[in-house]
Amino acid sequence: MSGFAFTILARDGAARRGRLETAHGPVDTPAFMPVGTAAAVKAVTPEMVAATGAQMVLANTYHLMLRPGAERVARLGGLHRFMRWPGPILTDSGGYQVMSLDALRTISEKGVVFASHLDGSRHELTPERAVEIQDLLDATITMQLDWCVRLPAERAAVERAMQLSLRWAERSRATFRPRPGYALFGIVQGGVEPALRRRSAQRLVAIGFEGYAVGGLAVGEPQETMFRTLEATVPFLPEDRPRYLMGVGKPADIVGAVLRGIDLFDCVLPTRSGRTAQAFTRRGPVNLRNARHAEDPRPLDEASDCPAARDYSRAYLHHLVKSGEILGAILLTWNNLWYYQDLMRRLRSAIEAGRLEAEAASILEEQARGDIEPFEPTRAAVERSDA
Repeated sequence: MSGFAFTILARDGAARRGRLETAHGPVDTPAFMPVGTAAAVKAVTPEMVAATGAQMVLANTYHLMLRPGAERVARLGGLHRFMRWPGPILTDSGGYQVMSLDALRTISEKGVVFASHLDGSRHELTPERAVEIQDLLDATITMQLDWCVRLPAERAAVERAMQLSLRWAERSRATFRPRPGYALFGIVQGGVEPALRRRSAQRLVAIGFEGYAVGGLAVGEPQETMFRTLEATVPFLPEDRPRYLMGVGKPADIVGAVLRGIDLFDCVLPTRSGRTAQAFTRRGPVNLRNARHAEDPRPLDEASDCPAARDYSRAYLHHLVKSGEILGAILLTWNNLWYYQDLMRRLRSAIEAGRLEAEAASILEEQARGDIEPFEPTRAAVERSDA
């Protein structure tokens, strides 16, 4: 489609270094999209998100449908103006909520009826309505409505959800309003069954989409199972279209998925962890609740360019967390998003240099090495503090 393009700039094995061109600007891939479910990346401003190097964020159709409403967002100029994010926005269609809110929904051939988790009111989300909502929001990348099944699950249940998702994909494609620089992505389902994944991918490619997502993973299966499923799926996706692994994930998950040819990622982990005292660093996660940080004057990571990681002491961050100060969540979230963007920069550079395998091993080795040794104050410092 004119105006939306994906160019592969370098390859290293199955991995690709690419660039998306969209109506709202470029995205260098592999890329991680911070999650802004309700039109906000929790605990940070859009300017802080942009400072990390993030180029595209994610928002959610289901949540924005309920509050404030897609029509209201449209009247206010669209999601980019509403949340003050001028760059690309991808909107999840609500398929994840089909799984996560299974006690509050009813599925039929037509679509999904939700009882709102806010007030119990009933809302119908069909493939057509999901696309319409994303159009009203002015999403750069629209996702088809799909049925995501929690794993482990019986093959029959997985196949039923996959087949229904394919029929919904056809209806989503028929409803989508083409515009220069905008795109509709199909979503491959099929659980961890290679044959189902292959059938889903082949059918979606036959329908034709600007990009393809792999959904229904990181929902209960082991990491090695997820990787095997990607290896069974990616070869059936077009080389010239972006590939998006939905809801993933941990740094090691992202590294492994990039090695297997994935271009786009999103996950709530960096923001959620920032609100629960966990900081992501080159040396692995750090729990700022731990008493070992109470008198540690060192930063989280002296080599980081992130002000939160470089300019604040671990003792101060520990104090903020233990005191319940909002600033603690802000700084740790900023650090985590910055770390994820640094990770993607390293992976992109490594693909360009043809040394991804070595860089991936180095990243995983750093993570496994663990945090720096606990701080031991000098005798003079102890004597001064006791004086």
